[in-house]
Amino acid sequence: MLTLGFDTSAAHVAAALLSGDEVLSVRGDLMAKGQAEHLMPMMEEMLAGAGKSWQHLDRIGVGVGPGNFTGIRIAVSAARGLALSLNIPAIGVSGFEVAAFSATMPFRALVNAPRDQVYCLESGQETSVLMPRVDLAETTSETFEFSTLSAEDIALRIARIAAVSEKTERPAPLYIRAADAAPPKDPLPRIIG
Repeated sequence: MLTLGFDTSAAHVAAALLSGDEVLSVRGDLMAKGQAEHLMPMMEEMLAGAGKSWQHLDRIGVGVGPGNFTGIRIAVSAARGLALSLNIPAIGVSGFEVAAFSATMPFRALVNAPRDQVYCLESGQETSVLMPRVDLAETTSETFEFSTLSAEDIALRIARIAAVSEKTERPAPLYIRAADAAPPKDPLPRIIG
């Protein structure tokens, strides 16, 4: 089974290509802007380098956040478009799943949030909690932080999780809090034609 996993939820573009358990290609490029223009050519190069094409893919894994609002939308849109055009499943993988990949119980998965806060998901919970980083109390849980992983490791974990996932719903962005941007307060100008 050929699985492509990718992520743009942070200041990177990362992708991994697996054939079963074998890693065919993995790449991560650090960048704060330009992920939309970089993602598809990067994956095209990876496929070609492995002697594969889009039509060889059996499934797609995509990082759904939490993270950068625009980055998440870029990756999720790409995954949904590819899955639709190739008639293959696209599996959404959260940053919490990535952070806790192969963790033993109990665990705590952390994903960075703005303003020196973290999103924290404890094993056995279904909902994450936003908390100041300084409030992370001593715990007997093993702690796994998304931010300590390399872009390549994130993509590889997404691909590995997607390769064995039984999820059937389409990937959707995981937004834990509202976007910082707000609609304009003034009414939009009328265009006279």
